[in-house]
Amino acid sequence: MSKIILTGDRPTGKLHIGHYVGSLRRRVELQNSGEYDKIFIMIADAQALTDNADNPDKIRENIIEVALDYLSCGLDPAKSNLFIQSMVPELTELCFYYMNLVTEARLKRNPTVKTEIQMRGFGESIPVGFLTYPISQAADITAFKATTVPVGEDQLPMIEQCREIVRKFNFTYGDTLVEPEALIPQNQVCCRLPGTDGKAKMSKSLGNCIYLSDSEEVVRNKVMSMFTDPNHLKITDPGSLEGNAVFTYLDAFCKDEHFERYCPDYANLDEMKAHYQRGGLGDVKVKKFLNAIMQEELAPIRARRAQLEQQIPEIYEILKKGCEVARAEAAKTLDEVKAAMRINYFDDEELIRAQAEKFAKKDN
Repeated sequence: MSKIILTGDRPTGKLHIGHYVGSLRRRVELQNSGEYDKIFIMIADAQALTDNADNPDKIRENIIEVALDYLSCGLDPAKSNLFIQSMVPELTELCFYYMNLVTEARLKRNPTVKTEIQMRGFGESIPVGFLTYPISQAADITAFKATTVPVGEDQLPMIEQCREIVRKFNFTYGDTLVEPEALIPQNQVCCRLPGTDGKAKMSKSLGNCIYLSDSEEVVRNKVMSMFTDPNHLKITDPGSLEGNAVFTYLDAFCKDEHFERYCPDYANLDEMKAHYQRGGLGDVKVKKFLNAIMQEELAPIRARRAQLEQQIPEIYEILKKGCEVARAEAAKTLDEVKAAMRINYFDDEELIRAQAEKFAKKDN
C-alpha cells in the first residue's frame, strides 16, 4: 500500500509558531524524508467558512497568506501537492454520502467539536456545517486515501471519528476506503504551544501569537514581554517552570548547540532550568536567550517570504496546478465510492443490460 499524507490548515489568518512547531516543521521533515509516496497539503477554506460564513473576504484574503507561509517554511510543490479545499468539489459529494453513516449525537460527543463549540459560544445555534466538521474532514482524508495524518493531540478525536466512518462504510458497502493513522509531534511540548501571555491556547483572536511573518523587531518585543513566573520578582528569587511560557518555548525550540552560540554559561537547558529554580537567574537573560534562538529559526523563513511576496501570480499558479492534481485523485476515490454504493448507474453496463432484458421479457 502506498504511504500517503493529508494535512492542512484553515486560512483564517497568517500562520504562527504554534502551527510551525505543531505541524509545519514536521511536514517539511516528512516531505524531505522520501518515506511517503504522495503528500497533499490542503488550505481548508470550506471548513473555515463554517464559522466565518458572514465574512468570506477574510478567508479569501488569507489563502495567499497561508500559501506564503507554507512555501516560506520549506514546503516544496515538487514534493508536496498544495491545493485549496473548495476547488475540489468531489470532497463535498463524499461528505454528503458519509453523513448517512454518522448520527447527530455522535458528532456532539466528539470532544474536539464540543470544545470548539464552547469556545465560539454557539450555544444551541450551531451551524450545521460546523457540526459536521468531522465528516468533512473524513472526506478530505479518505479522498486521497491518506494513510497518515499529522495532527496535534487535540485533533485525535477527529481522526478517530474518521476511522469510524471508514469502518462503517467498508462494513456496509465493502472494502473501499483506507483507515488512516494519526501522527502526533515527537516533542510533546509541540502538541500545543501556549500563547505569549501564558494562556493555554495561542490564538489570533487573543493577540498572543508570534507569527512566522513577524519582523525581527516585533518578535523581539513579543519575546521580551512574555509571561514567566509572576512570583519571580527578584533575580535571587527561586523561579517556577510550571506555566512559564518562556521555558515552554525553550523546550520546543532549544538545542544544546544554542548554548555554545548564545549562552555559554550553561551546557544545556537542564542546567539553565536548575539555576532558575534555585534562584539567581533573571527573566531578562532567559528571554534574550530565547529571542536569539527564535531569530535564528525565523530569519530564513522571513527572508524566503520576502522573495515569495514578489511572486504572487506564480504562487496562484502553483495552487491552481495543485487543485487539478487533487481533483483527479479525489475523482478516482469518488468513482470507487459510488460503485461500492451502487449509485454509478451510467457506468454499470450490467445494470443497464439486466434492466433492458427485464423489460424486454415483460413486453413478450
